Amino acid sequence: MFDEYVSGALRRANVRPISLSTPMLDDMVRHIESGTPGSLLIAGTAGDGKTYHCRALWSRIGGDPKVWAGKENVKEHRLADGRMAVFIKDLSEFNGQESDLPLQRLEKSVLGGDDSEIVILAANHGQLLDRLRDLGKRQDRVHPLRKPLQERFLQAGPAPDRLAVFDLSRSTSRKTIDEVAKAVASHPDWDNCERCSLKAGGKVCPIDENRRRLLGEADGGQLARRLGDLVEIARLNGLHLPVRDLLALCSNMVLGFADAKLAKENLMTCADVPKIQEGGNIGKASVYANAFGANLPKRRASDRPVFKAMASFGVGEETTNAADGLLVYGKDDSRLQEDFARLVAADPVYGATADFRAAQDDYLEGHEGARLEGGSTEFMEMLEDQRRRLYFSLPESEPGYPRWSMTAFRFAGDYLDIIESLRAKRPVSDATRGRIARGLNRVMTGLLLENVDRIFIASSGGFTQSRVSVLCDHETPSRRQGGVGMAIKLDEETGRPQLDVSLSPGPGNSVAFDLTPIRHEFLARVAEGALPASFSNECLEDLLAFKAKLLRKAEIVRKAGFAGDDDEIGGEASALTLNFIDIEPGGRGFSRPVTVRSPA
Repeated sequence: MFDEYVSGALRRANVRPISLSTPMLDDMVRHIESGTPGSLLIAGTAGDGKTYHCRALWSRIGGDPKVWAGKENVKEHRLADGRMAVFIKDLSEFNGQESDLPLQRLEKSVLGGDDSEIVILAANHGQLLDRLRDLGKRQDRVHPLRKPLQERFLQAGPAPDRLAVFDLSRSTSRKTIDEVAKAVASHPDWDNCERCSLKAGGKVCPIDENRRRLLGEADGGQLARRLGDLVEIARLNGLHLPVRDLLALCSNMVLGFADAKLAKENLMTCADVPKIQEGGNIGKASVYANAFGANLPKRRASDRPVFKAMASFGVGEETTNAADGLLVYGKDDSRLQEDFARLVAADPVYGATADFRAAQDDYLEGHEGARLEGGSTEFMEMLEDQRRRLYFSLPESEPGYPRWSMTAFRFAGDYLDIIESLRAKRPVSDATRGRIARGLNRVMTGLLLENVDRIFIASSGGFTQSRVSVLCDHETPSRRQGGVGMAIKLDEETGRPQLDVSLSPGPGNSVAFDLTPIRHEFLARVAEGALPASFSNECLEDLLAFKAKLLRKAEIVRKAGFAGDDDEIGGEASALTLNFIDIEPGGRGFSRPVTVRSPA
């Protein structure tokens, strides 16, 4: 429906379409032209571009555009090798049992060995699995395609034989948001703005200003790169943002406006700009606030996964004393005036505007009663917008105001550096590795250990989920040496780092832990002194499950070491050695063996 709507809207508006690459299209074409028997599935979530890819594939293999424009959901095109290419452009257009026939054609091609047709089916993950389940129930069987496709979608398992699966939900990345931003902001029809009177005589058109900032004309592309960082962290946390949502994000960044009275639906049109300019309200169009959907009503913003994802970073609400001191007192404090001029006042459009300065003065000079009665609400809202602007505009080498401290993921920069180092085959920095090791030790033991060179795998004497564990079952280096210790690897399938803790040389003696951004943040916060349960109970449970696996592996390794050791049989069998974890005054832990013997 979206694909058909966009095609019609383009004709009505008489503009050229936004053109985006189809990353899997060439592989689809090669698969069809190779004559490989079987069929092809284009899968994904709503907004991934399944119908877009389907239409592009139809055109590439010689399909008639007029036939595609017809109302029918099933299109057929005879290939040069004699096979009939059957396009089912959207499974969701079939209601209930109407989908049985196209699914049976797919099954006949994939499982029935019918090489007269190649079925090209576009479908949402969940909807396809549901339809296969319902079809199987009506046929009193478990549909043979459902389980392998479920494993393919959820666990990246192998595709069924004779079915090529192209999962568009796995193709979105940082490159996608870069491409979408450029496609939106550098669309050729923006050239019409060059002759617009709204830009004449030194006037600032907020639409044009936002577009140019998104393009990176003022900051060398820094805004787009940092936007990409946020999208990448969200993706690595397991959140999929389809292309349709990224288009909505970039469109809102350019057109968003925080006052629905001056811009209908909180989105500017050219007709709205004169009123905005005359009222001196350009600051309400800040591209930096629009990136987080701050211009939209909360309910409307939360309906879009992309704005929900952006809001999860807490940019605008998270801050530091240094950043707020700069924004509130910077223009008057002689120690901060230089930084204020460079980082705030240098942006007259969205930085130290006349409205911001006036609200700042009212806040600083107003009586206490006015503040308590809500008189400072306007300034507080402006302060949130300034924090959002700082996240995007702070220089990288700004030690006093680290930009990730303006978010809920204060160690996300280190996380991205881990990935970059692993891809470049460079060692992870000692500081980052040490912080991970310290966080692991504190979760494993429940003690405030400072060790960064070793990892203690501890228990409380049997109950592995105990928060405080002082019995050391095993200890291993925090850096892999001779096949033993912790290694940090890159999982090529997910793109995320993975902690791999080996307790003994050889295969099968290690336990892996998927290090998502939120789990890394949890370990880093704990390493810096946060209480585990105060940050994330979910992350704590994940780490305790990892600890339980390590304890089981330690027991297996220990038993393997004792196998065939006759010295353990006899007089010493009645002795038990326990390793207690003690802490030195500096916080460094060490294991202290205590031997317990039964009475003679």
